[in-house]
Amino acid sequence: MKARAARPYRRQSLPERRADRRGRLVAAALDLFGRRGYAATSIEVLCAAAAVSTRNFYEEFPSRDLLLVAAHDHVNAHVLQGVGEALGRGGAGGPRRRALVAVRAFVRGMTRDPRWTRIAYREVVGVSPAVEKGRRDWMRRWARLIESEAESWSRQGLVPQRSFSLTAIGLVGAINELVADWSSRDDPPALGRVIEEIVRLCVSGLTAA
Repeated sequence: MKARAARPYRRQSLPERRADRRGRLVAAALDLFGRRGYAATSIEVLCAAAAVSTRNFYEEFPSRDLLLVAAHDHVNAHVLQGVGEALGRGGAGGPRRRALVAVRAFVRGMTRDPRWTRIAYREVVGVSPAVEKGRRDWMRRWARLIESEAESWSRQGLVPQRSFSLTAIGLVGAINELVADWSSRDDPPALGRVIEEIVRLCVSGLTAA
């Protein structure tokens, strides 16, 4: 006898309902962690904002810090997609042009919503080993993107051939610190100056022999 399929509720299957709940919780986290901060936002407040019961919360996220990881993932994945699309539209070009296209898309993506900026550069620091792992995973993922771009320049003969892995992770750290510092200042410099400085660092670091 065949097992009966999960019964749709309000025309949604169980996986669809869970995806909807998860999406609403992540949206609530992006807003509340980004405005109030992680430490000041309880699970009960998140559930109320997402219209989700606490029981359903724990079905999707075993802990509040894992919801923070999901919110951080959302921000980075969205910005990564934007950088990839910008590089695709940018076409061929030398290191400075390609770096400018990528850095502009990255910085603007990370700073266009102050809630996203706060999550990416303040709220994920020093929370728990799980959150730190998520933060480090994204640093390495961004480093791989930089490394891949530099290797493409190398194959074209635009920069010397060498390993770019350590330079790439160093650049990610510098980029993160520049954006974090910009976001924490009462009188931040123009964002264009930050972008230009990051481009200068990337080009000088990746074109060195």
